[in-house]
Amino acid sequence: MTPAQPVRTPAAPPSKSAGAPLGGSPGSSPSPALKQRRRRENLAGYLFMSPWIAGFLLLTAGPMAVSLYFAFTDYNLFDAPKWIGFDNFTEMFGDQRWRHSVELTSWYVIVGTPLKLAAALAVALLLNQNRAGQAFYRAAFYAPSLIGASVSIAIVWKAIFSDEAIVDRTQKIFGMDVGGWTGDPDWIIYSLVALTVWQFGAPMVIFLAGLKQVPRELYEAAEVDGAGPLRRFWNITLPMISPVLFFNVLLETIHSFQIFGSAYILGGAGGTCGPADGTLVYTCYLYVQGFENSRMGFASAMAWMLLLAVGLVTAVLFWSQKRWVHYEEDAR
Repeated sequence: MTPAQPVRTPAAPPSKSAGAPLGGSPGSSPSPALKQRRRRENLAGYLFMSPWIAGFLLLTAGPMAVSLYFAFTDYNLFDAPKWIGFDNFTEMFGDQRWRHSVELTSWYVIVGTPLKLAAALAVALLLNQNRAGQAFYRAAFYAPSLIGASVSIAIVWKAIFSDEAIVDRTQKIFGMDVGGWTGDPDWIIYSLVALTVWQFGAPMVIFLAGLKQVPRELYEAAEVDGAGPLRRFWNITLPMISPVLFFNVLLETIHSFQIFGSAYILGGAGGTCGPADGTLVYTCYLYVQGFENSRMGFASAMAWMLLLAVGLVTAVLFWSQKRWVHYEEDAR
């Protein structure tokens, strides 16, 4: 007698609604209720974004569009703009003071930015060590970045580097009779660079955050292999913090192109921007043309040239990062 075979019931066909979106079966249009819910969610999102959108349109996009129009006009802030085409740009390239401002700004960016980043990285390396009072030192070194861009600090800095001030007296102790830096056309730009380097707190904090992410095991393995401090820094620290270094280089380069307040105050204002245009950086000359000479059309053309220059430098930096910036995804 054979054992009874189990009765097999046919499996139920899969439901057409399985795996289907809430709005219906696959391929079907969402239901009216789902469409209404999505509209409410989008409306809420745009409502929360509306202050930023309004600020962008009224304070950024709108003025940019107006300045682009002014760049092709003769506008003095009092009379109606008069369309003159590319005359502002043609005059700009033939202006000796404009070329001097471009050269001075380029020198300031090339010299000041690396010095500031070098100081920030050096202090970050010191603060990355476990020692007593680290929180105090971090706050103390970061403080100049908070107050360094103020007008009051620029006035104090000008007094420090003036004739018979502390810097001038210190120089004379070492036999240097240079005089006050702020009164010398050849030395005043160095006082501006010194003020910029003094404000290394912000990139220092970013460097310090990057150093905290470097695995300690890499240094221990390098020490076992006999690598010295310089070699560990070059082969481990720099490659590991290269994304942070790229971010700081990009940010500080853009900030250097936009330097204005300290250069205008150190130069003494009055439309001169320093003795013999010693601090006539690009934005300072732009301010002189726009607000002191009432040539807003010419100043607008200068502003757009600055935007193009910063955009070009930024594009070059992004292109070059493929050669020296190392990300974790690249090592996988």
